[in-house]
Amino acid sequence: MKVEKVAFIIKKDDCWEGIRSTLGLLVENMWCAAFVVDHEMRVPASKTIDDLRENLEMLVDDLEGEVYSNVQANVDNFEQVQYMSLEDMAEKIKQYELVVPF
Repeated sequence: MKVEKVAFIIKKDDCWEGIRSTLGLLVENMWCAAFVVDHEMRVPASKTIDDLRENLEMLVDDLEGEVYSNVQANVDNFEQVQYMSLEDMAEKIKQYELVVPF
């Protein structure tokens, strides 16, 4: 089976690697989405919030990926992040062929 749709479930404090992995698969012409669950998006000490914003812009605006979160602060802080409840996330994730926990 060829996998074409991948969902990343990002549950840890540092979402940097999850977003970068989502970007990597989008570059390979896969359909990907990141689901940031139960925490505010942060970056490692070596990165800035502007670095994360740049990656989100590339992910959503340039590569047509999606980023969802059930934390309103993420939606407020990053225009590319869409709010989605946990219940709606569970339904949406069923559309993906591969789910990667982060």
